[in-house]
Amino acid sequence: MQIKMTGASGYLGEVIKKELIEKRHQVLPISRSFLYGSTDELAAQLKGTQVLINLAGAPILQRWTSHNKQVIYESRVQTTSKLVKAIQKMNEDQRPQKVISASAVGIYAVNGSHDEKSTDFDNGFVGTVVKDWENAWKDLPGNVELTIFRLGVVLGKEAQTIKKLWLPFKLGLGGKIGNGKQPFPFVHEKDVARAFTWALDQSGRDGIYNLAAPQKITNKGFTKAMAGALKRPAIIPVPEFALRVVYGKAATLLTESPEVIPRELEKQNFEFSYPDIESTLKEITG
Repeated sequence: MQIKMTGASGYLGEVIKKELIEKRHQVLPISRSFLYGSTDELAAQLKGTQVLINLAGAPILQRWTSHNKQVIYESRVQTTSKLVKAIQKMNEDQRPQKVISASAVGIYAVNGSHDEKSTDFDNGFVGTVVKDWENAWKDLPGNVELTIFRLGVVLGKEAQTIKKLWLPFKLGLGGKIGNGKQPFPFVHEKDVARAFTWALDQSGRDGIYNLAAPQKITNKGFTKAMAGALKRPAIIPVPEFALRVVYGKAATLLTESPEVIPRELEKQNFEFSYPDIESTLKEITG
């Protein structure tokens, strides 16, 4: 199967691309220049592809200056709008049969527990970005299936979360963030790749899915598991004010988060290879 992918050179793109190639799919990247070029050129790039995977988006964990906020927003919302317009321009028989797009659990309010039916959304910057990102698909032609995965914190050897925490924890300098009570919705990178592959395997898997492991843990629970996996103590907490010095308002990404339930994947009998933090970190640190 021929698959075109935006964001193919990023961390998540590399993870998903590897899985798809192992499954003997042909994966072709869509250059960023086409996403910011003309709609006609982008439509020509999409011609003949069976599945479009959209992973485009600038990193959210950075200081939210006016410029950075614009880049974070436009790299998701404007890019998606451009893809939709390009697909609209294509002849019906030349359009992708399916679109699979990343989204984020940051759409949900930080209070309460959320499955896919929840409409209790975050009203801050992140929530607005994610809502508009998903809404940008609303004009996708009806004959194109759309699957959206709301991703939790993706964990893997090359994931930024793990790379930033590895040395402090290895040195015994790790600790909970803030009070550690905030939920920590996570998912192993291999389960992300498997979910994207699962979505394209057959029709009827359209819709919105929370892509986070079924285990509910807090940041404190993650900290304890990480320390245990590395056989190191984790007794030095990271105070909230220190994060605000580094990240400004973006520090809320680390100190506040929603609890998420992968209800729709469970209904579809999707089995997580790494359903809990212990098995996830064992694979990563082993």
